[in-house]
Amino acid sequence: MGYHYIILGSGRQGTAAAYDLAKFGDAEQIVLADFKEEVAVQAAARINRLIGREVAQGVFLDVTDYPSLLLRLKGMDVTLSAVTYYHNLSISRACLESGVSLCDMGGNTDVVWSQLALDEAARTAGVSLLPDCGMGPGLINNMGVYVMDALDIPREVYLYDAGLPRDPTPPWNYYCTFHLNGLTNEYDHEATFIRDGKICLVPTFTEREEIDFPPLGKLEAFVISGSMSTTADSHLGKLQRYENKVLRYPGHFETFEGYKRLGLFSEEPVEVDGALVNPRHFYHKLLEGKITAAHVEDVCVMRAVGVGLKDGRETRVTLDLIDRYDPVTGFTGMERLTGWHCALMMGFQARGEVAPGAHRMETVPAAKIMDEIRKRGIQWTVVEERVDK
Repeated sequence: MGYHYIILGSGRQGTAAAYDLAKFGDAEQIVLADFKEEVAVQAAARINRLIGREVAQGVFLDVTDYPSLLLRLKGMDVTLSAVTYYHNLSISRACLESGVSLCDMGGNTDVVWSQLALDEAARTAGVSLLPDCGMGPGLINNMGVYVMDALDIPREVYLYDAGLPRDPTPPWNYYCTFHLNGLTNEYDHEATFIRDGKICLVPTFTEREEIDFPPLGKLEAFVISGSMSTTADSHLGKLQRYENKVLRYPGHFETFEGYKRLGLFSEEPVEVDGALVNPRHFYHKLLEGKITAAHVEDVCVMRAVGVGLKDGRETRVTLDLIDRYDPVTGFTGMERLTGWHCALMMGFQARGEVAPGAHRMETVPAAKIMDEIRKRGIQWTVVEERVDK
């Protein structure tokens, strides 16, 4: 007897999650629900074609229609919210009412804290809530826990991740493989790090450094705001330093930092020739066609570095992961690492390996997650080395 899953949102990441559930999640039924029914039907047909059996079906659903959402959740084991984050609290409450566990792709830490406050209600309902899964936040933070666990006394953790075009095309040398507004949110505001054992806020587009990441060569790393979520709070008292930077091909930092300084990330309207214009909307209108494409062959790189004591000696542990566009399934590396991370978490939930309650995704055992990643053919390596002070 298999499990019944429902995915709210049938875009890139939701479809990738459905494929993984069909292949690795012991799925008897996968419902792909979307406000655009034809998108859901096409996604389900793609999954059935790739898997070779009729496991997925596409249906219409408006997640803001609460009664209809409750009806769709009935009889399901686990839900994935792959829709915009501001729906996730309402979806969480619907899952509690329906007795269905929830995994989601997050996107806003304030919303995540509100979901985690439902812990007692989730335990009473006998379901698990697991927000903020995906590539980052999500897998990159689990990799951070993995290198912490490899040390007897971890002190510092440095995280780096990126989704990049395999063949960069000037002048942008970048393609966005997820919603453009999500990219701008990551580039705006401040990141939450641990420095000197204390929570601190660090502005985005600061602390640029060069990182050598074979086979891509020299990349530039800098602070963004999107990948930490609740994890800094979780590691407070355990680490002296904890931070994350994004990786880009050289030149990206200078270009997009200029856009930020110009105010194009702002959503505060400005008057232009007597009309009010939202700078971010204007910026997206001009940029979207330049850095998005229907077909992208990408490479995703992720690195977690842990520094601390092991066997009484100063030690550095480096975990590197690389994934690429898969021509057999047509999934990008970004879709695989994002959607598949959610799907493997959903498998844990369906099998009861995540207890009832509301959980921070970084508390799920990192070794189990990395084992599941390897089962999916995604390669990662660990290097441990002594460090001379």
